[in-house]
Amino acid sequence: MTDNGDRKITIRSATEADVASVLQFIQELADYEKLGHEVIADEARIRDSLFGENPGAEACIAFVDDQPAGFALFYENFSTFIGRKGIHLEDLFVRPEFRGLGLGRKLLVKVAAITRSREYQRLTWQVLDWNEPARQFYFGLKATHLAAWQSFRVTGDALASLAAEAERE
Repeated sequence: MTDNGDRKITIRSATEADVASVLQFIQELADYEKLGHEVIADEARIRDSLFGENPGAEACIAFVDDQPAGFALFYENFSTFIGRKGIHLEDLFVRPEFRGLGLGRKLLVKVAAITRSREYQRLTWQVLDWNEPARQFYFGLKATHLAAWQSFRVTGDALASLAAEAERE
C-alpha cells in the first residue's frame, strides 16, 4: 500500500470476489482498443480461468481509495532458449480517471516481482502499434521492443479447420 497525496493506493492479487471487476476491466480495455465486439468472456469463464480447478491465468488489481482502478492479467509461458518459465502479461489497464497516479507502473512492478519470486527469467507483453502512450510508457521502463517478431493467431473456423487435420491423419 502506498499513499499518493491523500489517495490510498493498494495493489493486490485478485480474489474470487473480484471477478465482476476483472470482467469490467477487460471490457473497458477492449472498448479502448476498439475491440469491444470481440469480448465473449463472462463472469463464469473468468472465475474458472482465474480460480477454477486448473487456472490458466492470474490477476492483480489496483485500488485507489478502495475503488477498483486498474488491473494486470497474466499467465505463465515457457522459453525454450532459456529452458525456464516466464510470465506473459496479457492485459494491463488503468481507468482513465485514475491515470497519472503511477498505477500502471505499480501493477507492472507487482507482476515483475511475481516473476522474480518464482525465479522466472522473462516478462513479456504486446502492445498495439497505434497505442503510442503505452509504447512510450514501456520504453520508459527500458523494455526491449521486439520489432522483428510478429504475432499470428488462428481462431474460429481457421482453428477448427487446422485441428480437423488431426482427425484425418
